[in-house]
This record gives sequence, structure tokens and C-alpha cells, in this order.
Amino acid sequence: MRKVLIFIVFLSLIACKESKKNTNKTSETITGITQDKFVFATWAHSGGAFNKAKWEQKLAYYDSLGISEVLVGGNPEFLKQLVPLATEKEIKIHAWMWTLNRPGDTIAQQHPEWYAVNRAGKNSLEYRAYVDYYQWLSPFHPEAREHIKNNVSKLTKVNGLASIHLDYVRYVDVILGKDLQPKYNLVQATEMPDYDYGYHPIAREGFKAIFDKDPIDFEHPELSTEWRQYRLNAVTSLVNELVEIAHNSNNKMTAAVFPFPEMSRQMVRQAWNDWNLDAAYPMIYNNFYQENINWIGFATEQGVNDVDFPIYSGLYSPALKNPKDLEKAIRLVKQKGAKGFSIFMADNLSDDQKRIVIKLNEEFNNE
Repeated sequence: MRKVLIFIVFLSLIACKESKKNTNKTSETITGITQDKFVFATWAHSGGAFNKAKWEQKLAYYDSLGISEVLVGGNPEFLKQLVPLATEKEIKIHAWMWTLNRPGDTIAQQHPEWYAVNRAGKNSLEYRAYVDYYQWLSPFHPEAREHIKNNVSKLTKVNGLASIHLDYVRYVDVILGKDLQPKYNLVQATEMPDYDYGYHPIAREGFKAIFDKDPIDFEHPELSTEWRQYRLNAVTSLVNELVEIAHNSNNKMTAAVFPFPEMSRQMVRQAWNDWNLDAAYPMIYNNFYQENINWIGFATEQGVNDVDFPIYSGLYSPALKNPKDLEKAIRLVKQKGAKGFSIFMADNLSDDQKRIVIKLNEEFNNE
């Protein structure tokens, strides 16, 4: 336990001292970041085992829309077969990796002590907030962190990836978007214990070693800036260690994140403006928060202003069924400084939405 305490205190002290600017300079040298076009991208599911004919068809479809980058989940063996196929069409492949949320992870499930704990004392493997696939590892457990690093290391062996793309690199949503709360019969006017995570015993002991206080005893933990920052630091240090693994193997590191940094801190304890990423893909899904199309531009601009790496705004196709809304959203993210956008998902676009994507790709990239 003493070694664990030393480890966690070390994390707390170094997280805010890491130099984002220095790391970004390194990444420019390593990856040769250039930006000539406004990027049209999509997230995509692997669909199980690699099927060459299926993916030839999918890639041809993406190419017809002007989509040049695909963020796709899949194991290294799947990706090793997909990358050469995509390269033939000049489409870049990003390895989409679920990071701290690890549903069905057979290795992690052998170690219940690796899992995140909420303020009510419930372990995320046994108590699954909101949905069954919410099975979150704790960023405070050294062995859980090593497991995640190993997952990244495996992906670095895939030649030709555009990036290793982290997702679910945060805590459980302490506050859901306004549109989602009624689906779970919730009114989250406060930070409720069942959804307030980061109370792993290692986290509590490490915090107490610094501040002589156990956060479980706080009457209003949401008012403790130290406790919030302490939890933010654990995720930040993990991400930056993963970035180092990627960069050391000549890979880029990107991440899907919440709409803009301040909102991310409040809703999911995610300070992504402190991360040494090569790019971020903020999921600006306006309908989740009952916001209008203009909010997409606002959130994009906040992210652009808060970081010194490229932003690719994530758009949610079901919220933009009206092709005029989709067109406005894409134009806004370009106007506000994003280097491109990624749609969730191109596979589900209507014919009218497809026409907008094709039209804007031709307009933006033939200027």
C-alpha cells in the first residue's frame, strides 16, 4: 500500500506539470502533421471478423461521399487487414479503442479490484450505471493502467494507422445530457452518489496522504476543487503516458472527447485541454443536451480556443436529419476553426444527407 500511495501522490504532482507544448513539438516531428484539406471523416463499427468484400463495398461508399478518414474499432488482426485495403483508396484508418470503459474485457474481469468505485461504494463491474456495458476501470489502479497501456502497445504494431483513437477515456457520466436523463427516470440536479465515480480505495488513500482528508466524508464533494482536480489528474497522466507510447512507436494519438473542456470537466471529469494529443474529436451531439445547431459552433470554438492541437468536430447524424441542419452544422465547424468533422455514422446517412456531404466536400476541397 505504501508503494501505491507514493505512486498516486506522484501522479497528482506531475499531471499538471507535463508540458503540452513540448510534446506537441515532438509529435509534429514524429508525425509530420500537415493540414491541406477540410477533413470529412466517420466513425464505423468493425462488424466482427474481417470480411474483405464487405469492407471493399464500405470503403467505396465512404470514398463516394468524399470521406477520407475512418475511425473504426477492431483488434490488431482486423486492422492489419483493413489498412492496406483502405490505403488503395487513399482513406486513412484510425484504431478506435475503448479505453477505461471495457465491457466484456475477460482479462480485466479476473481482477475486480481494477474497477472504478462510486461514492456509494459500488464497484463498476458489479454495479453498472445507466447501461450494462458501462464497466469502467479505475485510472488509479496501477495494474489497470498497465492493462490499458498494453492494449495501446498492441495497436502500435499495426503499420499504417492514421492514429490510435481513444474513446471512453474519462469517468462515468456524473451528469447526463438533458435529453438522456428522462430515459433513465432521472433528474440530476445534483451529483448523485451512484453516478459520482473516482472513489477507488487507492484514490481515497492517495488524496488523504496529501490533504489529510478522506473525500468520502465530504458533505458536498462537488464543491471540492482539489478532489475534482485530483481525479482529473489521474486520467490526464494516463492519457499522456499513452501518448508517449504511441509517439515512441511513430504513431499519432487522438481521442473522442466531450464537447468542450469546461463542460467535460463538469460532466465526466475529463480535462482534455491538458492532454498531449495530436488531435481531438469532440462529440458535439447537440440533441443530447437539447441545444440548437448554433451550439455546435459555440462548442467547436471553445475547443479550438482551449487547445493547441487540431479539432475535428463530431456530429451526430440522427440529430441532423434535416439536410439544412447538417449543412449549417458543417459550415459552422469550419467557420469556427475546426480542421474537419467526423460523423456518427456515415453508414446511417439518408440520401438527402449524403447529397449535402458530397456538395460541401466538393465546395471546401476545390476552393
